[in-house]
Amino acid sequence: MPAATIAVDAAFRAHERLLWQLCYRMTGIAADADDLVQETFVRAMERPPSRLGDDLRPWLVRVALNLARDFLRRRRRRAYVGPWLPSPIETPDDEPAPAVEALLPGAGTTEGRYDLLESVSFAFLLALEALTPQQRAVLLLRDVFDYSARDAAEALGLSEANVRVVHLRARRAMAAYDRRRRPPTRALQDATRRALATFTEALRGGDVAAVEALLADDVRQVSDSGGEFPAARRPILGRRRVARYLVGLAGKLPGDARLDVRLLNGLPALVFELPHVPDRQAARLTVQVELTPDGRVGALYAVLASRKLTALAVSSTAGTF
Repeated sequence: MPAATIAVDAAFRAHERLLWQLCYRMTGIAADADDLVQETFVRAMERPPSRLGDDLRPWLVRVALNLARDFLRRRRRRAYVGPWLPSPIETPDDEPAPAVEALLPGAGTTEGRYDLLESVSFAFLLALEALTPQQRAVLLLRDVFDYSARDAAEALGLSEANVRVVHLRARRAMAAYDRRRRPPTRALQDATRRALATFTEALRGGDVAAVEALLADDVRQVSDSGGEFPAARRPILGRRRVARYLVGLAGKLPGDARLDVRLLNGLPALVFELPHVPDRQAARLTVQVELTPDGRVGALYAVLASRKLTALAVSSTAGTF
């Protein structure tokens, strides 16, 4: 095996985790992150850098980010059927989120504005959708992965001055998120778990009033099936409408529907598995919620699209709904 191939392969394996972390946050879709990481590897093998003695991490990051930015530009030109949501990923409760320093040895102070766990939350990933691909890359490098302006400029092929301007604009675009920001702390995880328990009991009982009492006045329910399965094509707004919609759906679940509560994207979420459903009906879906400061459910996000669920293993602990 040629020396260049060996060197690139070793560097890729050493930094594959970092590349996936970046690509998932850039795209919000685990399957797309998988594809981009593999494409980065192919590019690295086909056109390796000329100086193999140098640290190849910056070069691999540059390739991955260029691919991710191009992907986002193409995605924005394509029509999407219904609302778009990120894909859920599991964030195990029995181990702490990896520190930036573990992914990027020596790259900054590891004191980014947003930590790694918050930066995979649905609220954060949805807020990133307001940014251009360039702004998204700069914000992630500067405020999540704690790159200096100089290192971010090198990774993105920009000047330091340009990085600072883009970073400022990106932060302005994130202002609405920052005002309502609720990082997934242990306290918020516990509150979300309690809210989900009460919520599922109300759904099981078919009690519209009980469900409605758990919802904020301006609650919104968003479903993403990508046109693959029947689902609401627009967000449903308001506690009364959302409560009736959810109780109606729960009443249509088959008797063998199974339910598990898992930590997804930093917070407890519901994972439904439906072993026997008609054609064109989703056999799996996840429901993630955002709580308001007073503990009510302010948003519900249901993901049904099969490609959005590829990162989730089939549950071995689910109970009957």
